[in-house]
Parts: sequence; C-alpha cells; structure tokens
Amino acid sequence: MTTPSFVPPLTPPDQVLATVHRQGYAVLAAATVGALAGCAPKALRALEPSWSDLPPDAYLKDGGRYRRRRHASCIAEAGQLQAVPHRAHWQPVAYNALHGGMERWFEPMLAADLALPAWQQLVLGLAGLCSRLRGDAQARWYVEAHQFRIDTTDGIGRPTPEGAHRDGVDFVAVVLVGRHGIKGGETRVFEAQGPNGQRFTLTEPWSLLFLDDARVIHESTPIQPLDAGGHRDTLVLTFRANGFQDA
Repeated sequence: MTTPSFVPPLTPPDQVLATVHRQGYAVLAAATVGALAGCAPKALRALEPSWSDLPPDAYLKDGGRYRRRRHASCIAEAGQLQAVPHRAHWQPVAYNALHGGMERWFEPMLAADLALPAWQQLVLGLAGLCSRLRGDAQARWYVEAHQFRIDTTDGIGRPTPEGAHRDGVDFVAVVLVGRHGIKGGETRVFEAQGPNGQRFTLTEPWSLLFLDDARVIHESTPIQPLDAGGHRDTLVLTFRANGFQDA
C-alpha cells in the first residue's frame, strides 16, 4: 500500500507572523524563504554541494549508518552574525531521550559555506523573524546549525530516530535542501499540549517548516530508496534567547 503524500500547507508571505502566533508553526515556500533572507533561492542553492561531503554521524545509539552531518554555532544580533568557537552539541534527556545528556562533537561546517553571503542572509533573516515574533528588535539569538544527509544505504534511513520531539530552544527552522530517489520523509507537526496535528511532505528545495518549539513537537518519518543512493538533505537551524544549551 502506497503512503499518500500530502501537499504542504504553504503560508503566504504576508501571513507568516500571524500564522505562527495562531498555531505555533508555518510552512514557507522557497520564494518566501528567499524574500525573508533578502536573496534569491538560486543564491541559497550555492550551499548545496557541501551536503555531498558530510562525515558520518558517529553518535547514533541505534547502531545505524544512515546519517551524515556537520554542525556550527553563531550569535545573531542587531543584523550581525558573530562566529563562536566550535563547540559540542548537547541536549538534555528531557528533549532527546535517545541522544540527550551527551556531548556530541560533530565535524564543523565548512568555513567557505559560512562565509557565503546567502548563508549569512538566511540565518539573519530567520533571526529577524524570531525577533519580530518576540516583539524585541534587539534580541540576541544563539543559533545552532545542523547539516544532515539521511541515506538509504542499509535500506531505510531515519531523519528523527528520537521520534516526535522538541529541541529545547525557542524557534526551529527545518529546511529541505533536497530529496533524491526516495519515498517517505513525511513531516509531522503536533500541538505539544493538545490533540491537533498536521502531516505533509516537503519536496521543494529550500522550502521550510518554522516552529515555535515551546508550542509544537515535530518529526520526520523514515525514508526508503526508490533509486540506488537515495537520500534526503536538510538544514536545521535552532534559535535560543538565553544562551546555548550546555552540559
């Protein structure tokens, strides 16, 4: 039986703030993301080659070999992006029952990517959205970036092996960079304190799901190959107002 693929409920550009305020999340088309960042989607696609050079995730507790990733941290404030020394990614067990409570030292994102204008515009554009949602134009955001490739070398890949979860931050952007030769990878988002939820499949490169992490939980379903080498590439950006999460 084929799993149906539901069309993403795209939010018009002029309704992003209202939609996040109303339901805790919004789904943005690539053109809306580009407008938010102040650059064309074509400029964002200049980042894509590095997804083919991600090292394996050595911390998967389920023994899987399906995930590759890099990590970076920075601070966004007053329209400026400040790099910080490479640091471990850490989450409490309360937010990640599978991988929480451990320092995970992933390989850093490539300096060439972090220097691209489109990268900085994307992060600052999303940080600006976070500030508008909080009603504080001077807010400082502690940002973590995660490049992921989930592959199907072993027959199945799990984008969120920890299951439906929150990240322990203020806001999250889950960006689809690309999907190639796969089925599955459905995005699911649910109220954290209620029964309502929605499911859909992101297919357009550089479209994204933007989340208020306190109000909703999210997950992506496993992927299976349609072609040899099938994989799904994403960029996850988290924004936290009160410092980075540290052990």
